[in-house]
Amino acid sequence: MPVAEAIETGRVSHWIGGGARAGSSGRTGPVYNPATGEVRAHVDFASRAEVDEAVSIAKSAFPAWRATPLSRRSEILFRMRELVDANRRKVATIISAEHGKTVADAMGEVARGLENIEFACGVPNLLKGGFSEQASRGIDIHEIHQPLGVVAGITPFNFPAMVPMWMFANAIACGNAFILKPSEKDPSASLLIADLLSQSGLPPGIFTVIQGDRTAVDRLLEHPDIAAVSFVGSTPVAKSVYETATRNGKRVQALGGAKNHMLVLPDADIDMAADAAVSAGFGSAGERCMAISVVVAVGAVADPLIAAISERMAKIKTGPADVEGNEMGPLITRDHRDRVASFVDNATSEGASVAVDGRRDPACKLPGFFLGPTLLDRVAPGMACYEHEIFGPVLSVVRAPDYPSALKVINENPFGNGTAIFTRDGGAARQFQFEVEVGMVGINVPIPVPVAHYSFGGWKASLFGDLHMYGPEGVRFYTRTKVVTSRWPDPGTSKVDLGFPQMR
Repeated sequence: MPVAEAIETGRVSHWIGGGARAGSSGRTGPVYNPATGEVRAHVDFASRAEVDEAVSIAKSAFPAWRATPLSRRSEILFRMRELVDANRRKVATIISAEHGKTVADAMGEVARGLENIEFACGVPNLLKGGFSEQASRGIDIHEIHQPLGVVAGITPFNFPAMVPMWMFANAIACGNAFILKPSEKDPSASLLIADLLSQSGLPPGIFTVIQGDRTAVDRLLEHPDIAAVSFVGSTPVAKSVYETATRNGKRVQALGGAKNHMLVLPDADIDMAADAAVSAGFGSAGERCMAISVVVAVGAVADPLIAAISERMAKIKTGPADVEGNEMGPLITRDHRDRVASFVDNATSEGASVAVDGRRDPACKLPGFFLGPTLLDRVAPGMACYEHEIFGPVLSVVRAPDYPSALKVINENPFGNGTAIFTRDGGAARQFQFEVEVGMVGINVPIPVPVAHYSFGGWKASLFGDLHMYGPEGVRFYTRTKVVTSRWPDPGTSKVDLGFPQMR
């Protein structure tokens, strides 16, 4: 069944062996339109047998792709980039319908994903090895980087196009066969991307989409023919994925949750900091692993900063993404919306105050899964709203008397994904980047997601595994190094005999 027809008929299937394929397990799950609360489609859930078949097809396709010249791989990746770019609005529209983020937000997601395909187009340069002539007398040594085989990516609902591109671009460029298990909450974008990759000339079996739930995930984690697993999700699940997959002999990078702090010093530009806090806290309804969820206000900056943030929050228009002028859409499911709201419900009993109450936003009366932007003041470590990754439009303010106290709050948090500092003082910024125990740091930049030629990943409970995602570390993750030591006979000692063989 063609991909467009499958999506229009409300059936989201797998992509196996170069084409869309309906599931045979008999199990499906609902895909909601979070702006209306209605079921817009059903997604097939793969059985263990279907996963095994998909892996077998990918394994059979791998040898030929591995042997494909780098120039040919690069040519396909360039076409892949052009096709995704030409269809970015179509991809964004599907994302918006199933995730709830605005089309403009989804377009930004696709653009950041495209950066990773562009990086992977340079695969001939990325896979260059090293060479040492005369490492010992008459001996040369060189290294080569070879693919792993069949690899898998398990991706979250919040970026259904970008995060898969983080993974498959490098994996495929390096010569691997890639199996994607997207979120069952917004799975349709994965099929459209698979179709575009097929149009680029990618051989059947090199990119596979397995839709499903925990049954599919568990089978991928234990399957003997899966060499590596990339995962992005919550910290408890990331830890479980890491432990299970490594126990089954796989290479793993598992990115977990976050509690990203934005430190605002007294000398900061208040308007710049307030704009940054609002855009970084409420973009995509706060459903970002790099969203700013805690503002740490130092000293007297707290009150004017909170006033400036509140003023901007009042102007945010919440509602269905397909209504012109709306800037923030719904959350992904009703259960998730209720969970996020529960942190606001309990905040005052723990000693915080609700400065802006998103539960009173007019959008909350709509039938979808809406919660307006919320601002909590006087939050402190130990409160539930601080300790947990809320993953929604809730911004907390922690007040700190001075820089050392603020730094202590950030460094003692178990997460270490992203952070930012807002200041005019270059010395203070440099000290912060040196001292803070977080993997990605922004200086007057609220969401410091690295460009594609660097690598993405946090510290502490935000990452399980040794290598970060995409960029140079992504290439290292999807390849293994072979070192060759060689010695050849001195041609002066060799005799060339052009005569017929003789019995001697």
